[in-house]
Parts: sequence; C-alpha cells; structure tokens
Amino acid sequence: MEDQIKINLQIADAYYPLTIKREDEEMVREAAKQVNIRLNAYREHYKTLDTDKILAMVAYQFSLERLQLQDKNDTEPYTAKIEELTKELEQYIRK
Repeated sequence: MEDQIKINLQIADAYYPLTIKREDEEMVREAAKQVNIRLNAYREHYKTLDTDKILAMVAYQFSLERLQLQDKNDTEPYTAKIEELTKELEQYIRK
C-alpha cells in the first residue's frame, strides 16, 4: 500500500484537508504556495475585487500557461517529419 499522509492546505482564506502520497507533499505544497503568491499579487493590484473573482483570474492564468507549455511540447510535427524522412531513407537504401 502506498504511503499516504493527511495534510491541510491553505489557499486564499480557506483550509483544504487532503490525503496525498508522501512523495507528492513538496509538490502539492508548492502548488498551493504558487496559487497564494498569485492571489496576493492580484489582491494588491485589484483591491476592489472579491476573492472569488481573483481566484478565477488565477485559475485562468495557470490554465493559459499550461496550454502554452503544452503547445511548446507538442512533438507531433517533428514525429511526422521524422517518419517522412525515415521512409525516404528506406526507399533510398532499397535502390
């Protein structure tokens, strides 16, 4: 059985009890820390917005960054080109 632990994460003004793998604790806590850092930056900049709206902005920002990274890591064009070159090489070698 996996070694799991119970932790409490504070995000914004709320606490969230979680059961996680012990090996994931550092990453989970860092993720919550990053949310809080961005949340506080938005709170400082948009002092009149309520926490729910700011959290939505933070979620949007993280989602956008994830999609941008996903596009950067898309290897499909390279894989297709490698397959094309491999076929050309195989045809050349057969001749």
